[in-house]
Amino acid sequence: MHNKFHTVRGYQLLEQNKKILTSAMEDYLEMIYRYSLTEGYVRINTISELLNVQASSATKMVQKLSELGLVDYKKYGIISLTETGSEIGKFLLERHQTIEYFLRLLGVTDNLLIETELMEHTISVDTLNRLHALTKLLEKHPRLVKEYERILQQ
Repeated sequence: MHNKFHTVRGYQLLEQNKKILTSAMEDYLEMIYRYSLTEGYVRINTISELLNVQASSATKMVQKLSELGLVDYKKYGIISLTETGSEIGKFLLERHQTIEYFLRLLGVTDNLLIETELMEHTISVDTLNRLHALTKLLEKHPRLVKEYERILQQ
């Protein structure tokens, strides 16, 4: 978590589309972005495996994202992000990573992914920025984490 938190534009785009994008759509965009970082694209069958959904469900969701101009969906199941989709995807991945990292610092190990998923779709950008700042503080001062752990055990 040493890089800049998120692009302002990614957040603005997400906010503009908040009434349109469901939590599930956000999960798809985040996963497509995450996977596209190495490959540049992703296939329907890969997305369905990564998100543990049927290929037909993944196809329907990707078609919706395509209609919104967030992904390009080509024949044979190849999906790539548009510029806007990529910016939102970057924000979504960084939001996920910030929350997960914060929860790890708190010592959350049981159901870490579930806890992260539950929080990421409802957290405000202000709270997210504050979590990010707090994780930076805790990184710079590991003694605070040790003190926190000591207090937890009292």
